[in-house]
Amino acid sequence: MTGFNNDHEKMDEKKVDEENGLHAVNSQRRASFSDAVFGEITEEGPNYRAVGWKGTTVLMLKTQIGLGVLSIPQVFHSLGLVPGVICLLIIAVMTSWSNYIVGVFKIRHPDVYGIDDVGRKLFGRIGYEFFGITFALYWIFVAGSGMLGIATALNALSSHGACTAVFVAVATIVGFSLGSIQTLGRISWLAWIGVVSILVAILTLTVSVGVQERPAAAPITPGPWKSDYAITQKPKPAEAFAALSSLVFAYAGTPAFFNIVSEMREPRHYTRALILCQSIMTAVYIAIGVVVYYFCGSYVASPALGSAGKMMKKVCYGLALPGLIVSTTLFVHFAAKYFFMRILRGSQHLTRNTKTHWITWIGCTAGNSLVAYIVASAIPVFGGLVSLVGALLGTLMCMQPMGCMWLYDHWREARTPKWMFMVGWCAFMITAGWFLTIAGTYGSIVGIMDSYKASGGSAAWTCADNSNSS
Repeated sequence: MTGFNNDHEKMDEKKVDEENGLHAVNSQRRASFSDAVFGEITEEGPNYRAVGWKGTTVLMLKTQIGLGVLSIPQVFHSLGLVPGVICLLIIAVMTSWSNYIVGVFKIRHPDVYGIDDVGRKLFGRIGYEFFGITFALYWIFVAGSGMLGIATALNALSSHGACTAVFVAVATIVGFSLGSIQTLGRISWLAWIGVVSILVAILTLTVSVGVQERPAAAPITPGPWKSDYAITQKPKPAEAFAALSSLVFAYAGTPAFFNIVSEMREPRHYTRALILCQSIMTAVYIAIGVVVYYFCGSYVASPALGSAGKMMKKVCYGLALPGLIVSTTLFVHFAAKYFFMRILRGSQHLTRNTKTHWITWIGCTAGNSLVAYIVASAIPVFGGLVSLVGALLGTLMCMQPMGCMWLYDHWREARTPKWMFMVGWCAFMITAGWFLTIAGTYGSIVGIMDSYKASGGSAAWTCADNSNSS
């Protein structure tokens, strides 16, 4: 009987491995195994299947909580407090469903590594190229946003001790160095530091704006200062669309979730990690956004860490700097991993520490870091860059593909009421996604142009202090 139970357990383990696209090559499972994406993984190279569900949770959190949360108080100012919260919850529901579909699709199709592979299944070679290029551009632009955030922090900490263009270059070097770590399993410990760092910073900001006499940007007037926060606003269409794009950006880690689930030891634990991640994120976003906007009103800064006065700005940016660095690390890594996988996938060099492996990997991280540096230097307007990236590329990666993915897997099923509801939901996701892409891009471009026209607007490759923007 004992032998039967042992055989049964081995069969169950084998079944789980097959479902995850993982096939043991010998009894020493960690020494050598074959993956549907990476091929044979041995001790002679990096282990691309080493992320546990806790590590998955923190990678998801750090991919999303960072740059996006710093723009939410400004979004609430644009839309009004109540409409802002409602829009945030709607975006949260839509992106949470998209994130869930990523995990389901990966289980059904173990050979999928990135959204470019999804594009190939859905639309053939054209889809493969389109989604792949869009994915790469998205993370390069987001990496540029991260570098801009680091430069802003360094400006705040040093009281503008150097040209902003120099700080962006420093951020690029740091992002390249840490982004060159080979696997997400090895980066996950950095993600823990990054999540704690950014959460402590924004919680410190929240407490600070609650006890300060007036926001840093508010005019000095006789008597106590009263916040001019608004329950509702009447934004111009371009302003409203840009605000919605910023909310999408705050939840736009979805395209990276393909990479994360592909590097999990047990992809079936993905949903557990996702629920925890989205719950924490939404609670933090609402709490921070509401409190900071309530106390700062129209004088909220963007990024929001500059809203609590000169001294607390230094403290908040000092606390947030490790988090901003880790965010940029992940963004550089995701973009580089796309090109790296495309070049070496199916080759023995992918999972071996060969000369070709390292030259290709370092070349990918260096090239993407350089392009991200150019983006950060050419569009040094944090709020505008965040909303532009969220609209033009983020929405396209977070909504439309997931509706198509569900239809791809379920179109031939029985026409039940549940099936018809889901078809309608997918149609809504695809339509809403295209609307936000087009309208949000328009609003973001208008916002960036207005910033350049305004007095004191940031110029490309500027030396001006960008830590005092509002």
